[in-house]
This record gives sequence, C-alpha cells and structure tokens, in this order.
Amino acid sequence: MFGRAAALVDKILKGEKPAEIPFERATKLELVIDKKAAKAFGIAVPQALLLSADEVIE
Repeated sequence: MFGRAAALVDKILKGEKPAEIPFERATKLELVIDKKAAKAFGIAVPQALLLSADEVIE
C-alpha cells in the first residue's frame, strides 16, 4: 500500500493533476494474524478467525 501511495505522490510532484489520476483499489485482501502480538496485547483470537486467516504467524 505504501508503494502505491509513493507512486501517486510521484505523479503529483511531476505535475499530474490529482483529479486526472485514476482511482485504484485493492483487488486482493489477505488476513494475517500475529498470535504473539495478539497475546502481548491481551487479545484472544477466536479459533474460527485463525482458521479463516490466510497466514498465521506464531
């Protein structure tokens, strides 16, 4: 996401008008759960959410 934002800023700084830059949106979203971080924050992650995640970081 940050890479796309940098590309948009680059276009604007090169003189392109923001109104003329086409709208972009994500075509794929991924759910990544960091169990160690969740535990550090005291968050209990439901098993159903863990099963539906694309990636689970232990």
